Amino acid sequence: MNILGIDLGSIQTCAILAQKSEEGLKIIGFGKSKSNGIKKGAITNIELASKSIEEAVADAQMMSGVHYDKVIVSISGAYAKSVDSIGVVNIPNHEIGIKEIHRAVSTAKHTANIPNGYEIIHVLPYNFKVNDLEHVEDPLGMSGNRLEVSTHIVISQEVHIKNLKKAVELADLRVDNIVLSGYASSIACFDDSEKELGAILIDMGGAVCDMVIHAGNSIRYNECLQIGSVNITNDLSIALHTPPKEAEKLKLNYASLAQNENSIIQIPYMGDEKRKNEVSVEVISNVIYARIEETIIILAKMLSDNACANQAGAGIVLTGGMTKFAGLDKLASAYFDNKAVRIATAKKDTMDGFKEIFEDAENSCAIGLCLYGGGHFTPYELDSNEKLRYKGEPEFINKQIKQNLTIEEHEEENKNFEEIFQEQRDFKDEKTELTKVETKKDKKSSFMHNFWNKLINQF
Repeated sequence: MNILGIDLGSIQTCAILAQKSEEGLKIIGFGKSKSNGIKKGAITNIELASKSIEEAVADAQMMSGVHYDKVIVSISGAYAKSVDSIGVVNIPNHEIGIKEIHRAVSTAKHTANIPNGYEIIHVLPYNFKVNDLEHVEDPLGMSGNRLEVSTHIVISQEVHIKNLKKAVELADLRVDNIVLSGYASSIACFDDSEKELGAILIDMGGAVCDMVIHAGNSIRYNECLQIGSVNITNDLSIALHTPPKEAEKLKLNYASLAQNENSIIQIPYMGDEKRKNEVSVEVISNVIYARIEETIIILAKMLSDNACANQAGAGIVLTGGMTKFAGLDKLASAYFDNKAVRIATAKKDTMDGFKEIFEDAENSCAIGLCLYGGGHFTPYELDSNEKLRYKGEPEFINKQIKQNLTIEEHEEENKNFEEIFQEQRDFKDEKTELTKVETKKDKKSSFMHNFWNKLINQF
């Protein structure tokens, strides 16, 4: 099975093709394109966004040489909210199976207070209770007559989900699942000990910082800050009065937060690129430092007001393109109440593939999407299709749909052939009738000719 993960970011679109086999998952295709028609994680132009998806996917397919079977697409946390809900069911046969777990999670979904105009992306159980036994990790196979589940439900507005699906479908793809981008990044970056102790993941991207808190069995909290590395580019462009393209180059070339060099460089002047301005490297470093410091202060404030953050014993994991600034982890630990902070890329022990792809923090979300499609998710959850996902579940992929389409095409072809054969049979029947008529005419003509000859001979 080939899984296509598409991370539709505000700055760039990343597509990764992973192959799932008995040996595990392996990355076989990779493609990137500049994102157009997307601002702050939301689609503002469906046609342009679709072209960005199409370009990235085409590169990934050309590299792999195979087609996809399952498509997993990310949705930005900027337009996702969450509610918590509890579901309680009775167990008539006193043994808990998949059906009973499904009923409990579905009950939590139905009793949740979902605002009008919103759709469910994930229903994530983080705690089970069997009778009076609390904090049950996995109730499957246990005996009891009452099952209670506490869930964290991720939701998003219907219009954002519909626009996302339209953009993907316009690129001749079919969406199998939509996954919260922060959740996908956590799947790629968290190790087992961090999940067990509880951890905070912040994906610092181009236009937004997605935050999720993992505690217990699953995600307990998700939030988003609409600030990213593009804000640094804008700050540099305004402060130095230089074109955004040049500001982006300066951001990448002087990405160390510890630089205090007094060297002078020349940069083009906005509106007249032939004219040059002289700027100190120290000024560039200070502008970058100020924006990143502000971003971290806001994120720290968001965590200080959150009760779930106290359950994150393993500390904070930072990933995404904005983490490429050298010294970011040291700066962050000073503001995050001295919590342990580490810069993370996708774990390579979860799947095989190209080393360069794993070492780039920008690819964490796309890799996490492939892992999600390959079965690396919470022990139980209702996905964006409201289908129960669990370990060892039977897999249904687009191949079946394609086979059905192929069967329908064959049936249509057979129908067309039948029509052609029927027309040929009708033509043959008409020809036979004409032949019979002609034969009768010939016989009649021959009889009259013979009769006339006999009559002449008698005279």
